[in-house]
Amino acid sequence: MKTHCLRVFAAALVALALVACSPVPRFHGYAPDEMQLAEIEVGRDTRESVAEKIGRPGTTGVMEGSAWYYVQSDWLHEGWRQPVEINREVVAISFDASDRVSNIERFGMEQGEVVTLSRRVTSTGPTGPTILRQLLSNIGQFNPAQMLGGR
Repeated sequence: MKTHCLRVFAAALVALALVACSPVPRFHGYAPDEMQLAEIEVGRDTRESVAEKIGRPGTTGVMEGSAWYYVQSDWLHEGWRQPVEINREVVAISFDASDRVSNIERFGMEQGEVVTLSRRVTSTGPTGPTILRQLLSNIGQFNPAQMLGGR
């Protein structure tokens, strides 16, 4: 009986150790998918209609005509190791002086470089690439624990 209990206890410890080391994906932020973005018409929709269709973003631009930025990061947590960001996506929706949508762009990361994944545009380009570059250039420098008060 004593040997049986020790075996069960040892098996439970091994199972617990394996579960603790398995990778756990975590998703932070929100970026609308292509189906949601297809509902937005460049040149026709306004800030308010975009907010109704896909919601308000967590980040906005501070330059003239300002844009809305939807940022989503996917992290992989493995045991005691530092979390690793495995994907980052930014959707930038720019507005003209009349608050109508002028650009819809989706950016991702490819080997640490900003890559345009899709673009629907009526003008020459986004009005504020600097904030976008800042958002995407922080890969590996963001610590999700800081957002939780250092826990």
